[in-house]
Amino acid sequence: QVQLVESGGGLVQAGGSLRLSCAASGRTFSSYTMGWFRQAPGKEREFVAGIRWSDDNTYYADFVKGRFSISRDNAKNTVYLQMNSLKPEDTAGYYCAAEPFLDVVGPATRFRYGSWGQGTQVTVSS
Repeated sequence: QVQLVESGGGLVQAGGSLRLSCAASGRTFSSYTMGWFRQAPGKEREFVAGIRWSDDNTYYADFVKGRFSISRDNAKNTVYLQMNSLKPEDTAGYYCAAEPFLDVVGPATRFRYGSWGQGTQVTVSS
């Protein structure tokens, strides 16, 4: 497993942007499929975006398509989530997740990830 540390959350007005970062420990970061999930109070944790280890293919939840972008820098052991056109309903704790050699990426993959960060709060005001 890897240790994951998220950063970049904060308070932003609707329509604004934030970039989340997730730094991973270890020397085999490129072997990990990385995912971003979010959880609002009283709701289940849900998939937001993922990037597959083998080909860097990206996947997005329908509610963020066209607004969010996931990317990775293997030299820095970091995955990013660029969030644009933020809406109040995007308010949640955002969590980074990692799993080595995971080929299935997308919704309903929450329980496939073995490593999780502590989360970073994103609050979007109207």
